Amino acid sequence: MENKTQTPDKNIPTKNGMYHQMNGFQKFLMMCSGSNIHILQKSPSEWNKYAGIGGIVLFTAVFATLSASYAMFTVFEDVWISAGFGILWGLMIFNLDRYIVSSIKKTGSFWNQFFMAVPRLILATFLGIVISKPLELKIFEKEVNKQLNTIIQRNKTELQKTMNGRILQQSGPFAEEKQKIQKQIATYQASYDSAAVELEKEILGTKTGLTSGKVGFGTNAKRKSELKEQRRKDLENYQKQMEPRLKYLDSQISGVYQNLQTEKKNSEQAENKFDGFAARLQALSELGDANSIMALASFFIMMMFITLEISPVLVKLISSVGPYDYLLDKTENDYRLYSKEKIEKGNAATDFRIEDFKNNLGK
Repeated sequence: MENKTQTPDKNIPTKNGMYHQMNGFQKFLMMCSGSNIHILQKSPSEWNKYAGIGGIVLFTAVFATLSASYAMFTVFEDVWISAGFGILWGLMIFNLDRYIVSSIKKTGSFWNQFFMAVPRLILATFLGIVISKPLELKIFEKEVNKQLNTIIQRNKTELQKTMNGRILQQSGPFAEEKQKIQKQIATYQASYDSAAVELEKEILGTKTGLTSGKVGFGTNAKRKSELKEQRRKDLENYQKQMEPRLKYLDSQISGVYQNLQTEKKNSEQAENKFDGFAARLQALSELGDANSIMALASFFIMMMFITLEISPVLVKLISSVGPYDYLLDKTENDYRLYSKEKIEKGNAATDFRIEDFKNNLGK
């Protein structure tokens, strides 16, 4: 029979004196499960269960690392920054999952355990959704890129409509005034043209209500010639008077158009870069709304990761109480009793010193 007092940490004696060996990989997986390795060494029958739980926690952290790395790459487009943030996020998820699993104690009734596990299940579900979305984007990358192009073209069309509306709004007062001036010029031009026609009819002897019907340049023709000349001067004077104003109005309209064209160009350049994480989520959402197959596939992928995330909690919850749970409860109870005993001894010693001090004062 071997001396059990010299048993190494990795060797656990059985009833017949043989030893179970806990290899390094098993120990690592059990550490991932958030269990107490020292206590687990005393309960070999629980090793496989906690190694399995630890494996799920580990793979969840790996998927979280890949998910966060891809999400950050769509933002920074830098491999090292994305990898660094992904590893940091994976470690955070790893630590959080270990805490969630280790915080579930197999004590009390099933319903007590269930109500204790509900907040942890909700948190695990949320983490599963967060982890699944970037990986969904990667899985459906081709479809998402195609939908992004559709969204970009749609946004450009909306941008063009908005710009046209703003051009009309901002250049409207200038264009309206210019139109009034041009209308007045057209009125002067029509008056001049009318006078020229009447003069020509008068000279040719064409009989109308406004002409005498006599051929040649007579008195009426002379009077109509003076009228034509006067209307020509009125037209030229008004054109000359309005020329600076028309140039000013044209410059204002052109300035509005150029400013909005520059703004439109900058906006279109920004639209061409509309491929960030939020844009891809929008594209994925629109694909799901338009295509029931895509929506179903996306739903099952999300459920797969949610199941993966909550499975350690469920395994811990539905599994029967084992040796590890009894030993853990006993260890925690021993510490509680030890702490209570130390407190009571400290209180008793304090009471003794107080009583002794009072006796000395009485003497």
